[in-house]
Amino acid sequence: MSEVTVIMNSYKRPHAMAEQYDSIINQTVKNIHIMCWCNNVENIDKNKDIFGKIVFAASNVNLGVWARFAYAINAPTQYVCIVDDDTIFGKKWIENCLETMKTHEGLLGCRGVRMIGEDFKNYPGCVYESFCGNNSVEQVDIMGHCWFFKKEWLRAYWAEMPQFLLYRGGEDMHFSYALQKHFGLNTYVPAQPENDKDMWGSINPSKHGEDMVATSRTPDGYTQANQYWNYILSQGYKLVKDQK
Repeated sequence: MSEVTVIMNSYKRPHAMAEQYDSIINQTVKNIHIMCWCNNVENIDKNKDIFGKIVFAASNVNLGVWARFAYAINAPTQYVCIVDDDTIFGKKWIENCLETMKTHEGLLGCRGVRMIGEDFKNYPGCVYESFCGNNSVEQVDIMGHCWFFKKEWLRAYWAEMPQFLLYRGGEDMHFSYALQKHFGLNTYVPAQPENDKDMWGSINPSKHGEDMVATSRTPDGYTQANQYWNYILSQGYKLVKDQK
C-alpha cells in the first residue's frame, strides 16, 4: 500500500505533464499513488498515455485552483502532495517531506515566503525556494507550488469555507491559515540544499513557471490573492515575525 498520494493538475500546461509524471514515478519513495484534477478536458487527448495510468477527474468547465483540495478527499493514503503544473520534483523530494514531517509537523512545500510586513503588495519578505536553495528547514507565512500534508488535515481546510467566489487565488494561504487556527500547525519549507538538487521540490522552477499562463501574472489572480490575504489577517492569522 502506498503511503503518499501525489495530485497533479492539468489546465494550461499539458506539455509539462510527461516530465512531471516522470519526476513522480522516479522518486526514491516508491509505490506513490497518483491522481490528477483536470480543468481542461482537451488535455486528456494530449496525454492519453499518462491519464491511462493514473486516477483522474475532469471537469468541462474551469473550477479553479480550489477544486483539487476538494478532490484530495479521495486520496487513499495518509499523506497527500498537491502539485502545481509547473513544478518538477527532484527524486528525493517526497522522501525529504516525509523526513521533515518527523521534526517539523506542518504544511510543507517547496516555495515559501516569510513576510516582513502585513501588506501583501508592498511587504514581501524572505523567499525560500529552489531557485537558490535553503540549507535548513524554514518556517514561512505563504506556501506555493506544492503542498505536502496529512490527509486528515483537510478537515481544517474545509472547516473554513472560502469567503469569496474565488477561482484563481487564495487556496494556498487559506490552508496555512486554517491549519494554524484549528490545529495549531505551522507552514515550512524543508531543507533544499544548494548542492543536492535531488532534494528540491522544483528542480527547474523557471522552465515552466515563468510563462504568461501563471496565475500570479493575471490581474484576477493577483487581486484575488491580495483579497484573501487581507481576509485571513483580519481573522487573526499570525505571521512568523509575530510568533517569535
